[in-house]
Amino acid sequence: MNWFIDTLLQPSLIQTVILLSVVAAAGLTLGRIKIFGISLGITFVFFAGILAGHWQIPVNRDMLSFAQNFGLIIFVYSLGLQVGPGFFSSFKQEGLTLNLLGLAVIVLGLGLMLFFHWIAGISLPTMVGLLCGAVTNTPALGAAQQALVQIMPDNSAEVTSMALSCAVAYPLGVVGVILAIALIRSFLTAGDATVRHHGEHKDTTPYIGEFQVCNPAIYNQRIKEVMKLTSKHFIISRIWRDGKVTIPTSDTALQEHDHLLVISVKSDMESIKVLFGEQENVDWNKEDIDWNRIDNSQLVSRRIIVTRSKVNGVKLGALRLRNLYGINITRVNRAGIDLLASPNLTLQIGDKLTVVGEKASIENVGKILGNELKWLKEPNLVAVFIGLMLGMLLGAVPISLPGISMPVKLGIAGGPIIVGILMGAFGPRFHLTTYTTQSANLMMRQFGIVIYLAGLGIDSGAHFFETVFRAEGLVWIGLGFALTVVPVMLIGIIAMRMLRTDYGNTIGMLCGSMANPMALNYANTTVEGDEPSVSYATVYPLCMFIRVISAQLIIMLFL
Repeated sequence: MNWFIDTLLQPSLIQTVILLSVVAAAGLTLGRIKIFGISLGITFVFFAGILAGHWQIPVNRDMLSFAQNFGLIIFVYSLGLQVGPGFFSSFKQEGLTLNLLGLAVIVLGLGLMLFFHWIAGISLPTMVGLLCGAVTNTPALGAAQQALVQIMPDNSAEVTSMALSCAVAYPLGVVGVILAIALIRSFLTAGDATVRHHGEHKDTTPYIGEFQVCNPAIYNQRIKEVMKLTSKHFIISRIWRDGKVTIPTSDTALQEHDHLLVISVKSDMESIKVLFGEQENVDWNKEDIDWNRIDNSQLVSRRIIVTRSKVNGVKLGALRLRNLYGINITRVNRAGIDLLASPNLTLQIGDKLTVVGEKASIENVGKILGNELKWLKEPNLVAVFIGLMLGMLLGAVPISLPGISMPVKLGIAGGPIIVGILMGAFGPRFHLTTYTTQSANLMMRQFGIVIYLAGLGIDSGAHFFETVFRAEGLVWIGLGFALTVVPVMLIGIIAMRMLRTDYGNTIGMLCGSMANPMALNYANTTVEGDEPSVSYATVYPLCMFIRVISAQLIIMLFL
């Protein structure tokens, strides 16, 4: 058994990999535990690493440092690839307002952090760590640590302090955004019928219902005119008329006794029933329904993936696919979230569109949207490694800034995320396959961030408990909570009271600016519609990028 004990306790490459694996597995398992419906997810790996570090298990520091840094590089580059396709299109029209509000959340948080630094006398690296924890952004922590190492390569104590303060502020960072949203809902949405009462749960999954046109007020009215009669969002997928199934266009006129297949959310079906007059008792939501046998025409249902760069950032209605090709797009799946296919929905590369129509028409629509399935299924690892190389070269470029004596560098966090965004946004234009499937990108991101968090926790856990369980630790917790709640509350009030932004878009923007998916899950239960998810996806790319870069700049400019 001596070989087994030596393998576990003697610092080596094998022992380091084993320790990282144990910490990652334990953290991921414990991260599934929910307390009051809230869990820390993969971030629990950080705390598992802190516990292992507290036991001061000897480890090969060089190997640990390499694994930690390489995990961060993989994560930020994969993140750049993920947000790249929608990064520049998010600045168009209404997306610009939401992104400006998201930037205001970030700027207010940075200003508040510097204010606390000056009045409380807490070191700047510690305050940056508190901010990273308050906004639940560990990539920003990695970027700030790299910037600190550039400026003070021998000051390992401040690097450790930054990680400890992040860990202290992180749990309340998750809860704080949810609390702020609850307060905004309570005090700013009185009388708003689109906001759900406490305890209700909203299912935003598209739901299919069959209706018969029995309302004389809509006889011979075109569909686009009928849709103006209600505030509910719905799509008419098929019309049964005289025993024939057809795909309607916006100019199709409804007639008495038409049978309509309507896609909306389940909670809106009663309102839609009032509009059309009668609802049939057929369950069209069973997974085993064969749509091709239901249609007594040549209609089929297919999923088409947006892969053509020219379509990226274009509104669905601007393509006029329904009128030109006689097809209907019933829903759009983006990053695992089903969105209603409204005309104002901006398409992104990787969106999966459910299209109903004749086979030939669907094939033509596929050519317009791309739908290069083979192109997407095979990962282009050449592009991944080229991107990593370019990202590291960009991160190593010295940049001279006014007021700073030594050149600064974007480092291993800033360089890869910028190259990842550019590759994701413009790679297809240069015939470079940079898109990866959602599962592949998620695998890369989670693997990278888990390795980074495990290494970070092990490296900084030795002094965690003695830091937290003292008066200074309580001050850190209070300041971190303020850094979470104050910017979210203030910008939320400004958005809704001064700019008249609706509640759904406001809370989605706030969750996106804080990069907090757990708060988004809560937000979706408080509003009817998918506005929070769309707004989250709109502001997330820019805000994540700014969070990572601003953490570095604060260290370089003010330290």
